Amino acid sequence: MTEAPPLQAVKVFDAVARHLNFTKAADELNMTQSAVSYQVKLLEGFIGAPLFVRQARGVALSEHGESVAPLVRRALNDLTQAFQSAKAETADLLVISTMQTFASNWLAPRIGNFQMANPDIAVRLDVSNHLVDFERDRVDAAIRSGKGGWPGLKDHLLGGGNFTIVCSPAYYERIGSPKTPADLSDCIFIGPRDEWWPIWFAAAGLKPPAALSRPGVDVETQQMAAVLALAGHGLALVHPSFVAEEIKTGKLLQPFALMASTGFNYYLVYPETNRLPRKTQLFRDWILAEAGQTILTR
Repeated sequence: MTEAPPLQAVKVFDAVARHLNFTKAADELNMTQSAVSYQVKLLEGFIGAPLFVRQARGVALSEHGESVAPLVRRALNDLTQAFQSAKAETADLLVISTMQTFASNWLAPRIGNFQMANPDIAVRLDVSNHLVDFERDRVDAAIRSGKGGWPGLKDHLLGGGNFTIVCSPAYYERIGSPKTPADLSDCIFIGPRDEWWPIWFAAAGLKPPAALSRPGVDVETQQMAAVLALAGHGLALVHPSFVAEEIKTGKLLQPFALMASTGFNYYLVYPETNRLPRKTQLFRDWILAEAGQTILTR
């Protein structure tokens, strides 16, 4: 059997190679600096060549260290992922990172159906707009907004890139039941500084009306915009799928068929791996089927 280097020494080498500092590596590994030095010497003895070049202000990777460091980092990541995947196979908690708007308007009303179909899996929604780091955060899958193609991640298009105007029936009558976007000259626009408004009017072949420059109520989420629209306080821009029930029941109107898009869509993402945990597979299959049954469109 081929002799293998001591794993502890390999982990120590990786830490020193990333920090280029024995003290910082020792802090990360909860070891003394002398212990870190000893492990590095063990590994250097194993290969018969120095891995670092000692300098006045620290260390640098030697030629051998430069060639080995990325291979070691990849191997340790693969090893960690293998054990995490094996652990995930038996775990019964599915953690999904999702943005506030998507969680409130689309996922939360539907996730109960997934749990009913998979009673052995508990679900926790990690609602945050921060970009999840799968290597650091304990998350199984995430919903991201963008154009796809994130390095190291498998992505599946869910849709939701299009948006349009909605308002309450009462407000629609109050502004004279406009028949075309050109009729929206003196209206209250919810979130007037939202970059979506110029995009929507451009899609209509129009310049934004002067009313958009008036002070108004700025909102942070589509959910807030929809609530104001439901209360009759003006026109809001939302993904129609997020207010599908309100449109269906007549609480909100979609005055025009015109849709616009920033080019961004919602995606289900998770790390590329040869062995996807069962719970993630089940969630992937469920949400893709669920998205296909809604009016989420590209």
